[in-house]
Amino acid sequence: MPSSFHAEFRCLQGCPEGRHPLDEIVYRCPACGGLLEVVHDLEALKTVEAGAWRERFERRLISAVPWERSGVWARREWVHPLLEDEDLVTLGEGSTPLVESPRLAEEEGLSHLWVKQCGTSHTGSFKDLGMTVLVSAVKAMVRAGKPIRAVACASTGDTSAALAAYAAAAGIPAVVFLPAGKISTAQLLQPLAHGAKVLALETDFDGCMTIVQAITRDAGIYLANSMNSLRVEGQKTVALEIVQQLGGRVPDWVVIPGGNLGNVSALVAGFELLRALGLTEAMPRVCVAQAEAANPLYLASQRGWDFEAVVAGETAASAIRIGNPVSFPKAVRALEAVDGIVRQASEAQLSEAAARADRAGLFLDPHTGVALAAVEQLRAEETIARDAEVVVVSTAHALKFSEHKAAYHEGRLPHGASREPNQPVAVEATTDAVRGLLDRLL
Repeated sequence: MPSSFHAEFRCLQGCPEGRHPLDEIVYRCPACGGLLEVVHDLEALKTVEAGAWRERFERRLISAVPWERSGVWARREWVHPLLEDEDLVTLGEGSTPLVESPRLAEEEGLSHLWVKQCGTSHTGSFKDLGMTVLVSAVKAMVRAGKPIRAVACASTGDTSAALAAYAAAAGIPAVVFLPAGKISTAQLLQPLAHGAKVLALETDFDGCMTIVQAITRDAGIYLANSMNSLRVEGQKTVALEIVQQLGGRVPDWVVIPGGNLGNVSALVAGFELLRALGLTEAMPRVCVAQAEAANPLYLASQRGWDFEAVVAGETAASAIRIGNPVSFPKAVRALEAVDGIVRQASEAQLSEAAARADRAGLFLDPHTGVALAAVEQLRAEETIARDAEVVVVSTAHALKFSEHKAAYHEGRLPHGASREPNQPVAVEATTDAVRGLLDRLL
C-alpha cells in the first residue's frame, strides 16, 4: 500500500549524522554509539484530522482483511508507514482486553482499576506487538535483497517466543539466546516448538545480551531485541488501545513492569503521539515497577538517574530479571516527560499481589504482581488518589508461570509462607460427606 507518510531512525542524542532509513541495518548511532529512535513525519500525519484517524482505525479493526484487524497494523501509518501489504506478518496480535476489576480496586483503595491484558496476545505476551513490526520489516528487507540470514535475540522467555513465532510465520530462521535454567518450562518450549535455534548459555540475561550484540555485528544476523527501535513502534499501540477502550479518556496513572525498559518508552511514545495528533490533551503519570532482586532503574531513580548496572538476583518475575537494561536512556527520558516514578516489590509482595488479583478473577503473572504491588505502595503513600483512574499493564499470560502459582498454593515459595494458599480438599465420595464438608467450608 503506497503511503504518503514517512518515518526514519534518528539518534536519541540528536547527532546530525544520526538519521537513517528504517530499512538500514543499524541499531546504534554510528557517530556517538547512542540509541536510535523511530521519528515520524508529524506534519504529514497532521494532514488527517483527529476524528478521521479515529474513524479509520475503528473501521479497520472490524475489517475482513486480516492485517487490518491486527491491533498494530490497524494503525500502520503511526507504526511503520513504509511497508507493503505483502510484507506484513500478523498473527492477530493486539486488541487485548482492558478489564476493569471493581473488587480488586476496592481492595487497593481505588475507585477505578483496570488491567490491560496484553498477555492474551498470540504468544502470551506484549512482545508480539513489537515483533510483528520487526519481522515484517525484515521480510521487506530480505525481499529487497538485504543479506539477512536470520533474526536473533537474547531473552528471558517472552521475547524468544514472539520472535520464534513471527519468524516461523515469515519463513525466516530465528536464533535465541537464553540463560540456562532461568526461564519457565512453558517459555522454553515456545521457541523450540516454532523451530528456532535455541542456545542455552551458562550466564544471565545480561550475559546473553552481550553475546547477541556481538553476534549481530554481522549484517547477516538481524538484532531483534528492544534496543532495535522497530520493536518500540509496535509496543506503543498499548497506549493507543487504552485510550480507545476508555472512550477517548487518558487514565490518571499507568503502572507497568520494567526489565529491559523498552516498554515504558513505547508506552509514553504512544501517549505523546495521541496528544501531538489532537486525539487527546492530557498525559498520564507513569510508574515503572521493578522486582527488588533486579532493580537498576529503581536504584538510579533514588540517585538522580545516576545509572549503575546490578547483578540481577533470583525472582519469580523472571522476564524482568535484567541488571543492565539497554533502554535505560529511553526510559529516563520517557519518565521525565510524564513526571514518572519507579517503585520496587519484594518477592513476597509480588506473589501476594498476584494472588490477590487471582482471587478477584484475573489470574495474573508475577510481573503484573510487581506492578500491582507498586499500586499498593502508591496508594499507601497517597501518591495515587483514591478517585484516580489507574491502568496496570499486564505483560504476559499467567499460564506461562504456572510453576509459581503452584508453589504459592503448595507453600513452596522460598521467601516464606503464603497468606491465602488454596488446595484441593480430600473427601469421601458420598453425598453426606460432601454435604457435611460444604457446610463447614461455606
